[in-house]
Amino acid sequence: MKIIPVYLPQYHTIPENDKWWGKGFTEWTNLKAAKPLFEGHYQPRVPLNNNYYDLSKVETLKWQCRIAREHGIYGFAMYHYWFNGHLLLEKPMEMLLAHPEIDINYCISWANHDWTDGWKAKPGKAKTLITHDFNDEQDWIDHFNYMLPFFKDSRYMKENNKPFLIIYITHIIPKLNKMLDLWQQMAKENGFDGLTFMYQSAASAIATGWDRSRFDYGIEFNPGYAKMVTDNSLKTKVWSYLMRYSRVVKKTLGIKKSLIKPKKEVTKLDYDDIWQKILSLRPKYPNMIPSAMTDWDNTPRHLNNGTVYLGANPSSFKKYFKQLVLNTRKYYHQDKIFVFAWNEWTEGGYLEPDERWGYGYLDAIRDTLQELGELEK
Repeated sequence: MKIIPVYLPQYHTIPENDKWWGKGFTEWTNLKAAKPLFEGHYQPRVPLNNNYYDLSKVETLKWQCRIAREHGIYGFAMYHYWFNGHLLLEKPMEMLLAHPEIDINYCISWANHDWTDGWKAKPGKAKTLITHDFNDEQDWIDHFNYMLPFFKDSRYMKENNKPFLIIYITHIIPKLNKMLDLWQQMAKENGFDGLTFMYQSAASAIATGWDRSRFDYGIEFNPGYAKMVTDNSLKTKVWSYLMRYSRVVKKTLGIKKSLIKPKKEVTKLDYDDIWQKILSLRPKYPNMIPSAMTDWDNTPRHLNNGTVYLGANPSSFKKYFKQLVLNTRKYYHQDKIFVFAWNEWTEGGYLEPDERWGYGYLDAIRDTLQELGELEK
């Protein structure tokens, strides 16, 4: 079984973040400032041995890849930020490409959403920091050519000589099929049999009105996917609509304020309940790939507007993860499971060791795969 956590390359300074958030900003900045917002709230999260690492250093990358492989992780889906040629947080993936001795598989997940200051701005005052022009067809060529050296890396994930390429949000790209067809053609011109396209965001997974036919796989990215699919309330349907169309509606009507009304207190949800929803899922469309979640708590970013799943721990995770592996065999006929997440510390989703649980979540994955005879060599 190929276990593929998503990987956030945010833990090093870049000029843009210095400008937008203050000099020296990384994800650690928000994590260190986090405070418990209610009794029993597990904040701040502290990496084991205070390992607030720097992803600009190759030693950090080597350590991450070593402990990942030792615990049965097949590889990382690395978030990639491309804004019409403007790259952000590209250093870890470029460093990985430059060091072929590092033993890890990986693929690109193009996180093609805008960057805003919404998690820090006052209600209704959020600003877009950087955005995309998806209709620039020359940019499609430039983007493919940037990704091509990664596709050619022997460690890059492929299936039938077709490199994986995940697009986080599909339905906001107006000429999606034309872009994908061009990339398929360019891949074949460069010695591949095409590309293996996947879509990731829960919003894209449940959205209708866009063409899935160019995609080999869809990812049930949790906890968002399970929550949306299993909740048929009007409130959730309205939320899904706003999530899908807010970018277009705001641009068309010239609205600058957020369409989402801020909350006044932390939303508390149950970890066991969301996992029961995840395990109740069956493929809604052909070739869906299930995903696991370690934990979720985004209050370091959003404070009282955040959401927390209560009750997460490695023991429960192992129990649920084992059943997910069995479900993946039985219902999905897949050899892949995505995981939220390798290192989303300010959203509470991480496999990396922390002061409370040590290597508990990584041990849960390795031990489960060993018990089920699914450990990748």
